[in-house]
Amino acid sequence: MSHGVGEGKNGGEEEEEKNMAAWLLGVKTLRIQPYNLPLLGPHDVKVRMKAVGICGSDVHHFKHMGCANFIVKKPMVIGHECAGVVEEVGGEVKSVRVGDRVALEPGICCRQCQLCKDGRYNLCREMKFFGSPPTNGALANLVVHPENLCFKLPDNVSLEEGAMCEPLSVGIHACCRAKISPDTEVLIMGAGPIGLVTMLAARAFGAPRIAIVDIDGRRLSFAKGLGVDETIQVSTNIQDVVEEVVQIQNAMGTDVDVSFDCVGFSKTMSLALNATRAGGKVCLVGLGQTEMTIPLTPASAREVDIIGIFRYRNTWPLCIEFLRSGKIDVKPLITHRFRFNQEQVEEAFETSAQGGDAIKVMFNL
Repeated sequence: MSHGVGEGKNGGEEEEEKNMAAWLLGVKTLRIQPYNLPLLGPHDVKVRMKAVGICGSDVHHFKHMGCANFIVKKPMVIGHECAGVVEEVGGEVKSVRVGDRVALEPGICCRQCQLCKDGRYNLCREMKFFGSPPTNGALANLVVHPENLCFKLPDNVSLEEGAMCEPLSVGIHACCRAKISPDTEVLIMGAGPIGLVTMLAARAFGAPRIAIVDIDGRRLSFAKGLGVDETIQVSTNIQDVVEEVVQIQNAMGTDVDVSFDCVGFSKTMSLALNATRAGGKVCLVGLGQTEMTIPLTPASAREVDIIGIFRYRNTWPLCIEFLRSGKIDVKPLITHRFRFNQEQVEEAFETSAQGGDAIKVMFNL
């Protein structure tokens, strides 16, 4: 059984278009194969994908058949940063119509557990998240998704920008958790995609001065082009922390109120904890290492609060408004574009996996 857009054409005589998707079959093995969609429920929307980005977690799945505790045990459609055009709606759908351009929030929570009832649905243990095993993702011609997770895009926000709402949401949620305001001086560890969207989000929240740290000079140059105030190139050697904290403090010229670690290694967390002022906050965004060795006792003695985040919640409306108003411009982050065919899918994932000058790799379907 295949699902497509042929339903209702010529009295159903015309064969339906096959829905194709990028299936992760093994380590570095992706194949475009048919994908049978679930039936459209009364509150569901069928969306034709138009823009799908590659995330760091997608690359982890591609390279290792897993990411953190999420292990790929059977073939899975990959991808979760997405936007498209509504092709069909369920009978009870009210908020979107056929032809609307929408950005999709990729996680479906249970809405029944205490965390969901408390509004912290991103922590739901029953979350079904696009492209996170065992849930199939969004790198496909068509997907079916709940109406309440499909957000209509304004006319001046492109479908690519709509797909960028997903990574941008991580930065928005981090800034909300850390309570960034026009009074907050910000330090960011890591000038990769998440570090950069966190920088853009912090600026949109009013942070007057932002410094970013990375080991890669090219990434730092890119961040400078996006408007970061200061860049500091550091080493991977944890022995250099004391000296590098002085460099950071000199570059900032003021106390660091909040540091965001968008990498998640012992070195980056040690830098963040030491560089942040007494009474400040460190927000751990990146999940590089499961276990770290960090100077927790000295940080505690200075009452430096450590905040964790996981994905995001209730961020899409704010993301879309920031994009609509021009307070955030994510377009420069999209450095590479590919079409949706076997050769280009393979090339796109290899490009993203190699890093280098690739920030955000985007599929145009």
